[in-house]
Amino acid sequence: WLHHGEEFLNIQEGYIGFVYIITQLSTDKKYIGKKLFWSKKTLPPLKGKTRNRRKIVESDWKDYFGSSELVKQLLLEHGREAFRREILYLCVSKGEMGYVEAREQFDRNVLLDDSYLNGIINC
Repeated sequence: WLHHGEEFLNIQEGYIGFVYIITQLSTDKKYIGKKLFWSKKTLPPLKGKTRNRRKIVESDWKDYFGSSELVKQLLLEHGREAFRREILYLCVSKGEMGYVEAREQFDRNVLLDDSYLNGIINC
């Protein structure tokens, strides 16, 4: 991932996720989305207990290329090197992530502009 032109390798304290843009270098087609740094993992109950346990673990954000089936297909066909992944905004809450992602998608008119691969805007 790139953030402000520099490689982004470690989670910065206070942030829970980010809004990103992925660009296919050969066609300049783009995809805008969001990703959490952390996810909840459900563990089985301890012996003699009935309630499942929850653990917060780091998500797959370092290797993530979006939830779009079209982007996943292009990734299989062309490989990771054919794409540039950039973090547009680091976010401190899920609400901020949702708002910033939707704002970017609406501002860039991603559903009507053929240079974007987004097929839906989830609000």
